[in-house]
Amino acid sequence: MSNPEGSPADPSAAEKSLLPPAGALRCSNSERERTSAALHKALGDGRLSMDETEERLGKVYAARFRHELDALTIDLPAPEMRAGWGLVIGMARQQFVDDVAALIVRPADGGSSRVRRAVLAAAGLAVLLFVIAMIVFVLHGVVGDGPEYWDGSR
Repeated sequence: MSNPEGSPADPSAAEKSLLPPAGALRCSNSERERTSAALHKALGDGRLSMDETEERLGKVYAARFRHELDALTIDLPAPEMRAGWGLVIGMARQQFVDDVAALIVRPADGGSSRVRRAVLAAAGLAVLLFVIAMIVFVLHGVVGDGPEYWDGSR
């Protein structure tokens, strides 16, 4: 008795299932979290039932590619896009937090990277020099008295 073509027992079908669709990009954890937040918002707005939300959330965390996430929210309104400096500052803040976390957390192998140590040492030196410069400026009155000294009248 032969297996029908495309069945899981067929080795070529199993190999094909591991290949991503053409042009597919893997999704990240942050993309999964954004999709999850959109589904929770839709639940709160009354657009989805609890059962449908739970079903879609299961698919969110099982998704491997971006198009799978997009398919879960295609029937929901697009989120309102924020604009302006608030968004830029928020994104810069998040990038800074992510970068600092990447530097502070030790590598999974338990070792310590030379680059990581060099960056931490340079950052510490920069902070120390900044603090020393501020102390010198305050002690010498560079920042204290304002523009009356700038015109050379004294």
